[in-house]
Amino acid sequence: MDEEPIPADPTPWDPSSTWGNTNVDWDTVANWSDADMGSARKVPIDGRDENEELHWYDPVVHATRPGPGVLPPLMAEMLHDPDHALYSVITQPHAPSTTPHVPSADELRAAIPHPNAYYCKDHNGWVFLQWKSSTVLPLLVKEFSTPLPDQARRKRTVSCVGDGEQPFGPANLTHHWHRYEKAVDATKLNPPYTRGELLLDLYLCCQCSLYCLVSDVIPGVIPTKLVDEFTRDKLSHPAIDKTPRATVVAGWETILTVIDNRLWRDEQRSLPVGRPKFRSKVGWSPPVQQVFKTIGFPLQDLQQGQNASELALQPPPIDPSTPEGKASRTLLLRAWVEVGAWLTVYEKSKESLGSYNPMILCVKAESARDMYQAGIGAHVSQIPRGLLPQPLSNYTALEETWKVLGMTPSTYSPELLAFAYFAQCRCDPANTMTYFTHLYAIVNTMIQLGQNVPSELQTLIVEERSRFRFTPDDLYEAAKILGFGRDGELRVELDNEIEDDFIAQAWRSARQRAWQDPSNAATRRAKLNDALRLIAEHRGSEKLLKVWNDEKGSGMSPDTAYTTLEVPKDVDETMLLTVYSMRVEDQPSQAERMREALSVIAEVTNSDRLRHFLATGQDPGDTTVTSTAPDMPRGLNQLGNTCYLNSLLQYFYTIKDLRSAIISIAQADTKALEETKFTDDDLKRHRVGGRLVTRREIMRSKKFVNLLAELFFNMEYCENPAITPEIELAKLALVTTQDEEEDEVDKAGTDSSNDTDATLVDDMVPRPTYDRVSSSPLQSPTGSVLGKRNRDLDSSMEIDASAAVASPSERMEATKTLTSSPTHHAQDATELIQDAIASSSKLPPSESTADVEMKDESQAGKAPPLPPRKPRQTDDSVMMFGRQHDVSECMDNCMFQIETALLDFQGKETSDDDKTSPIKRLFYGKKKQRLTSLSPKDDALHQSSIHEKEDLFSHLHVNVADEGFDLYDGLARYFDDVVELGGQKKRMEVSLVDLPPLLQIQLQRVQFNRETQQAYKSQAYVKFGETIYMDRFLDSANPEKKARAKEIQAELTAARDRVHKLTQGKHAPFASALKNTADFLSNQTVLAELSPDESLITSLRKDEALVTEQLQHERERTVHLKQQLEEIWKDDKSAAYELTSVFIHRGSSPSWGHYFFYSRNLPNNPDSWFKYNDSDVTAVSKDEVLADTTGSTANPYMLVFVRKGCDAIETVHRFNPESIEDA
Repeated sequence: MDEEPIPADPTPWDPSSTWGNTNVDWDTVANWSDADMGSARKVPIDGRDENEELHWYDPVVHATRPGPGVLPPLMAEMLHDPDHALYSVITQPHAPSTTPHVPSADELRAAIPHPNAYYCKDHNGWVFLQWKSSTVLPLLVKEFSTPLPDQARRKRTVSCVGDGEQPFGPANLTHHWHRYEKAVDATKLNPPYTRGELLLDLYLCCQCSLYCLVSDVIPGVIPTKLVDEFTRDKLSHPAIDKTPRATVVAGWETILTVIDNRLWRDEQRSLPVGRPKFRSKVGWSPPVQQVFKTIGFPLQDLQQGQNASELALQPPPIDPSTPEGKASRTLLLRAWVEVGAWLTVYEKSKESLGSYNPMILCVKAESARDMYQAGIGAHVSQIPRGLLPQPLSNYTALEETWKVLGMTPSTYSPELLAFAYFAQCRCDPANTMTYFTHLYAIVNTMIQLGQNVPSELQTLIVEERSRFRFTPDDLYEAAKILGFGRDGELRVELDNEIEDDFIAQAWRSARQRAWQDPSNAATRRAKLNDALRLIAEHRGSEKLLKVWNDEKGSGMSPDTAYTTLEVPKDVDETMLLTVYSMRVEDQPSQAERMREALSVIAEVTNSDRLRHFLATGQDPGDTTVTSTAPDMPRGLNQLGNTCYLNSLLQYFYTIKDLRSAIISIAQADTKALEETKFTDDDLKRHRVGGRLVTRREIMRSKKFVNLLAELFFNMEYCENPAITPEIELAKLALVTTQDEEEDEVDKAGTDSSNDTDATLVDDMVPRPTYDRVSSSPLQSPTGSVLGKRNRDLDSSMEIDASAAVASPSERMEATKTLTSSPTHHAQDATELIQDAIASSSKLPPSESTADVEMKDESQAGKAPPLPPRKPRQTDDSVMMFGRQHDVSECMDNCMFQIETALLDFQGKETSDDDKTSPIKRLFYGKKKQRLTSLSPKDDALHQSSIHEKEDLFSHLHVNVADEGFDLYDGLARYFDDVVELGGQKKRMEVSLVDLPPLLQIQLQRVQFNRETQQAYKSQAYVKFGETIYMDRFLDSANPEKKARAKEIQAELTAARDRVHKLTQGKHAPFASALKNTADFLSNQTVLAELSPDESLITSLRKDEALVTEQLQHERERTVHLKQQLEEIWKDDKSAAYELTSVFIHRGSSPSWGHYFFYSRNLPNNPDSWFKYNDSDVTAVSKDEVLADTTGSTANPYMLVFVRKGCDAIETVHRFNPESIEDA
């Protein structure tokens, strides 16, 4: 292969590359002129730092930046509702008056809340608004989480806009404002705000000394709602001689006149509201009455004590020498100004008042929009409008995009968009990629809508791509290139739980595999390099960036690397390093090229030794053993999607007797095994999984165990930190004999030369039906690797997952499902019970006897069975070996082959109960199953109401659906459950007769959503500890205690179900729903016509209190019942088991994910644990193993306990050279 050219660094971004699926053909865009390159950076903006922008992900860069800002046009909309105008209000001299208590000029000025207060007619209120250039900020009332802009920088410029401020031209195109909510106390200003407490928002321009203060709306005397009601009333009921608008003006003028007469003419007479003159002027209605009440004119009866009555409005006192008069006077003056301002603005409308001549007002209101927009830099003369192409003007998909960039679409120009983007990146570097994403969205939208993209924006996109800016689509594509994602090679999502080391290793492995296709290797590796850098920057990972920088290499091919150093490909590393040193010493001018060649070889060979040499200049020695303690367990390298298999093989290695048994038979000559002849009688004397085995299966199993023994040997003696299993070993573990035979049938032939007619007939005995279906509901269309599934369903699933065999109730549900079809209606209850017992005990119905009591137990154990022969569908599986299986099938297959390989055909006949097999002796116990009626009524209706059977078991199963359960709770449901069988409800009771040395408990996390008809993985936390006591589940347990415990357990289950219904059931949680409804009805203001129903609100709050009380009671009751339950068994501790292994599945889907496991360091150091994560093995604390996994997708799916006092586990089994020296 020819050497590829060395790419520039950083790699220029090609807009037509495959990064991100934007569906935009960049080749159709106007030509990207080289003459324009760099023009985008000529946008007037200061404060940018090239180094900081390239290291935007560095927290040190974030620390001093003020965060996102806005440009002046968007700030103008944030100051006050853009649809509402603000007015500057002034009062003019009133006609002279000689009456007492006439308002003074100072009082009139004080009627306006503040010199910087602007009137809003739509709110009938005021907004405090002040903009000012000053090097001194107003006093702040609190500290903020984001820092203020650099004050030294701000002081250097008076204003970003305006003539004469910057003698050498503007450094910035416009202001860049930053908002700090409720930052300034208005009462501390000069002049102060004196109408009560008022906190102001502070806007600071980060580029100059200008700042702006603004308040929320300060309510006027007459509430907005009342103003609107009064106005609508007049519009809908106009006077006969006036237009509707004239009627409105006349009504408000009447109110204004009443206030004016009281203040300037000292009018103290009452205003009878029923007289024709008053009614013709203003009318009388609830809104009118409320308006007068608000301004201090109460309604009184002038004819008190007489038969007739006359209602009249009483003027309030205005004598400033009294507190009441002073307060009323201030209120009336404020109302007089506001009503006058309202009328001034209202009369500006061009709509006709007809022949009506409005009164002359002493209050003037002029629009302040131009003034404050010019003050903050948002005026049309400062930032032009209307440059955005029309198709984009109302393009709603970009509404959020404009806001994120801090601008408005109406003020768009290419230069302003570039300024907004750079300003946001400068002030908020942590979100640089967010801003680039939105900039990119605008440009792409222009292209999609057929608009010409300005050359400035074309150049900007190209330049930013060259600086490695990316979008979420790019990030997704980068993760996909490295193999992450549901359909990726790694079968795990890239999230924050993924460690940097794992990502780096995935990158290295992908780069290695790229050389498998020499013609496309350089392109593939370049994309991988880009992907790693992108992910490293997104995560802000210095470690990944260092890996990228140190190892990204160039386009040099492996052939060129070996040729450059003049060494053969099979050269050993010691000689390679020697030759390298000689070449560098002889040709120092070629040192960089030599180093590059060595780097390529290090990558191709995946040599940690060469990497260490390149990084430090020191040769660490012949192996990487120096970084791994001799007594540390060795990891297993992945061969593909084999992380579950790696965990399983590591688990087998920790089991002392199993390891010894495998190694003991591994010395046999494979060729001799192939020549061994077994008679039919020999084969018929031994059964595995309840059936005879074939010669083919025996030879296959022997080969598997030999390869497993070789792996175990390497795990004991190898000094490398990780071993790579043989491909053939993985194939034999992951592919069953049945799969091979079916594949051969598919190829029109099978090799059965080693099988006799007798053995082949017995090989076709039906397998247990329940072993090939998932837990309830059993016919889920979604496959799961965390649990059993129907082999006829879609099998395109990850092998590396946990097994989750159905619990007794779910097995009975399976039988119920099968018997509900028309072909089963004639089956009687006895046959149903027989099938259910057989199914739950791994015994096929075809082998069960007619007696449902199942007295003959010679065929009771059926473990571990091979998968049944069933028609299979082809799939698009990405597994490396044909179709995929779930993890329990993988485990069954391994254990089947180990047991088969260990058969002694020269010895006596064996049965499934025979404990001479290490598999049976270590993993299998015996359980008793009972089907009983729920009530005496059932006993009378059905004969033989109690059915009992003993059977072997290798796993116990805990259904994981809800939070708040511990391991004892889950097991209790397994050992005592209610099932429905043929329309009859039965109790399924299970007890343990004999316990195995190793107790395997599978946490069944595959659940089914009946609404979506989809399987999902339950992430619920199941609490477990280092020790579990199985006494309560033994058949020999105290009957009185069991009876009492059963009663309490029933109460506990009912209480928990009640809590679940109240908090997580349909329409739950009820308490918060009732509270939110009551709060909404009490406080809602959106629906004016909806008046609150106090009786309904009171009823809702009572219901809320009742539900809350019930919930608290049930929760307290569950705690109390749980304590009672544990109190019963507190002294029963003879059947004690210690936790030894925890298998973990990480991922949100039951169909794929990543797998690793923890193993306790037994027997030497039980307080320490090892974490086996493929090639990485690390020591961890027990706190990590026992941690609460709530909120995490990494959850236990199988727990293994060892019988206390049983010497079955030896976690660390490593060769000790000192033992030879001592000898």
